[in-house]
Amino acid sequence: MIMMAAGTFAIGLIPSYATIGVGAPLLLLAARLVQGFSTGGEYAGASTFIAEYAPDKKRGFFGSWLEFGTLAGYIGGAGLVTLMTALLSSDDLTSWGWRIPFLIAGPMGIIGLYLRMRLEETPAFAAEAEKSGQARPKVPLREMITGQWRALLLCMALVLVFNVTDYMLLSYMPSYLTSELKYDETHGLLVVLGVMTLMMIVQPFAGALTDRVGRRPVIAAGCAGFLCLSVPALLLIRQGSLLAVALGMGALGLLLVCFTAAMPAALPALFPTRVRYGSLSIGFNISVSLFGGTTPLAVTALIGATGNLMMPAYYMMTAAVTGGFAAWRMAETAGQPLPGSAPSVEAPR
Repeated sequence: MIMMAAGTFAIGLIPSYATIGVGAPLLLLAARLVQGFSTGGEYAGASTFIAEYAPDKKRGFFGSWLEFGTLAGYIGGAGLVTLMTALLSSDDLTSWGWRIPFLIAGPMGIIGLYLRMRLEETPAFAAEAEKSGQARPKVPLREMITGQWRALLLCMALVLVFNVTDYMLLSYMPSYLTSELKYDETHGLLVVLGVMTLMMIVQPFAGALTDRVGRRPVIAAGCAGFLCLSVPALLLIRQGSLLAVALGMGALGLLLVCFTAAMPAALPALFPTRVRYGSLSIGFNISVSLFGGTTPLAVTALIGATGNLMMPAYYMMTAAVTGGFAAWRMAETAGQPLPGSAPSVEAPR
């Protein structure tokens, strides 16, 4: 939490290139690395914490609030950028306005740290610690990898479809609308804000659905949807009218909810308590680094090489095939205790 806030806050303080030359991009790279390392560890920790505290029959519902918070952060950030773009001149935004969103991370980090310090360890972790006789059980890195390699591969495949589609819709599409389709930047951001708001509204209900019908059917439905609807949705987006863009983006957003609602409960269930946090962090971050975070770069390069503006759809379809295979191979865990944990009998306080 401290690293995440400090890395973000530091970006807002970096002097300009005109002031310190090449030191500016180097400092930016260092701050971004701090952000990335801390955020990468945080997803696994947050999903593990929620999954281990949640009742077995409501783990999907409780886990869905993790991505609800992520979407709230996206909306807060995108909303602030949209507001500043509308209120500030281009010169003011370039000279000082861009720093404001990063500087907000300082007080936000203090609030987050306060909340984090008031949390106790999960019952599953406490039981594991008592069994090992150590307050913080030490697990060799080798055990987290070689002892869990099947679950790690499954985790990476699930994270691949989750993050490729997530980065495509929420990170790349605003740039696609502006750079490739020459869409107005402010209107493009407003459409994305609307899609994320829709996703937030649906998120808890989709999480509860995974408790009733299972994680596998919901994830499989998302993969099938991206496989069948990516091309029609992108054709709608390319049509260019506000209604068409909103419909295409909204359809992709609702499909993405299949993953944002199911993954926080499905991924921790792949690993036993002893290695859950470490193994999930390894699988999640390798997959995000190789496939998720590179999505905008890869799709831009493919469009540049082929001249085909439909590449985003084909990229999502490829990811959907991988995710569908993973959903077929994963075991259903809805309503069941996590591996290495006793069944839960009541909701957390």
